[in-house]
Amino acid sequence: MSANHSPSGQQPSATYESAFLKACRREPVPHTPVWFMRQAGRSLPEYLKVREGIPMLESCMRPELVAEITLQPVRRHNVDAAIYFSDIVVPLKAIGIDLDIKPGVGPVVENPIRSRADLAQLRDLTPEDVRYVTEAIGLLTAELGSTPLIGFAGAPFTLASYLVEGGPSKNHEHTKALMYGDPQLWADLLDRLAEITSAFLKVQIEAGASAVQLFDSWVGALAPADYRRSVMPASTKVFDAVASYGVPRIHFGVGTGELLGLMGEAGADVVGVDWRVPLDEAARRVGPGKALQGNLDPAVLFSSPEAVQTKTREVLDAAAGLEGHVFNLGHGVLPTTDPDALTRLVEYVHTQTAR
Repeated sequence: MSANHSPSGQQPSATYESAFLKACRREPVPHTPVWFMRQAGRSLPEYLKVREGIPMLESCMRPELVAEITLQPVRRHNVDAAIYFSDIVVPLKAIGIDLDIKPGVGPVVENPIRSRADLAQLRDLTPEDVRYVTEAIGLLTAELGSTPLIGFAGAPFTLASYLVEGGPSKNHEHTKALMYGDPQLWADLLDRLAEITSAFLKVQIEAGASAVQLFDSWVGALAPADYRRSVMPASTKVFDAVASYGVPRIHFGVGTGELLGLMGEAGADVVGVDWRVPLDEAARRVGPGKALQGNLDPAVLFSSPEAVQTKTREVLDAAAGLEGHVFNLGHGVLPTTDPDALTRLVEYVHTQTAR
């Protein structure tokens, strides 16, 4: 092992010693690290400019564009980590699923998967399917220096929901009908999606990602018993598949206050918390041995700078006793957020938590 590499063998030592990765490992940090879900996106005028006229899925497959969009919030806000610009349905598109991302709607799947015959559509994902990811991450790691890059993927349940419903859903009725009505087909579907997700994360880590986040956007729709029985095994399979790389594994879902302990138990090193549960209470639910990420309400950023500071202070105070804390919003940056409010927020957290 060369002298400039970390014990994990994955990152140069400057990246390994970054505040973000230290917090994920529950080590002492010079300041609380900050990044934002959807930090690369519609809140930034420079993002809107480079994305103009380019469909979402196409923009995810252009390495130079992906690199530029990923870097934009790092340059502007001085965040402590970059997150790879993509969409959770990219690996599904890469294996040939007929889907598109419709503006104002989200992912729409032409032929929903609701039978065992439909399951045959889900072939293995290979690195050759997503060469643009490897290329983009190569460009990014060259530019980011010591700033870590977070890779990400959609969790099996959330991908299954899109595939079974055919698009976004408030009630997930087709998804739950399959889960309750044909438990074996459901288990086989989630197992296939776990394999695809694992392969997608491995590509990102091997290309240079320093951490990964598994987004289970819709899993808050489930009761804890259903999560444990019908979803957790597939999420655990994903976390286990990337465990040997030694990079931090983050798990996040919206409305998951009742699931926080189980989401940590699934295999995450860091559990993301939305704005509904204070971090000290979240720590009690998750238990020892995990860092937490979160959890300012994204809507707070539309209030006055003084109100933002007050609410941020509440988050930091609730996090005071945590083993490790990564400051984030409790969900993604809302599209009409003033980018200057985000820049001020990063500076405030860094200043207030300087050690």
